[in-house]
Amino acid sequence: MTQTPTATASSRSASGFDLTPPDGAERARLEADLSPEEKRVLLAHGTEAPFCGTLLGEKRAGLFCCRECGLPLFRTGSKFESGTGWPSFAEPADPGHVRAVQDTAYGMVRTETRCARCDSHQGHVFPDGPPPTGDRYCINSVALTFVATGEPLPDPLGRGDGIA
Repeated sequence: MTQTPTATASSRSASGFDLTPPDGAERARLEADLSPEEKRVLLAHGTEAPFCGTLLGEKRAGLFCCRECGLPLFRTGSKFESGTGWPSFAEPADPGHVRAVQDTAYGMVRTETRCARCDSHQGHVFPDGPPPTGDRYCINSVALTFVATGEPLPDPLGRGDGIA
């Protein structure tokens, strides 16, 4: 997993998405739209219980986007069954969309994954995934929104994010 720098004002990812963080008013509006469980995971760095997430069995072609800001994070083609109870992905849709942060909570050293645009907690990445990356992005279902291929991407910030 490559460390990705925090987005700066008016920065764009390699795939063309605006990574400018939401301002205070936008962030308040985004957070007001979250359920209590989504707030616990996305904002307070929580974890949903294994094998309960609604996206664990999702196999349709499409994109998994950040539940808070709508940024595309993972493609169905990189999703695999890890047996862990959380959706697992071998790589991000765009490496610049997922930020890595060292997590030393609970007496462990792990790599937390966050949305590069809104900084919401998504899950963790581990070095025990399939080839060719060897990475396993273990992501909370509640932190994601699935968008089937051909459907409009969520665009709560009004940035014209387009179609999956």
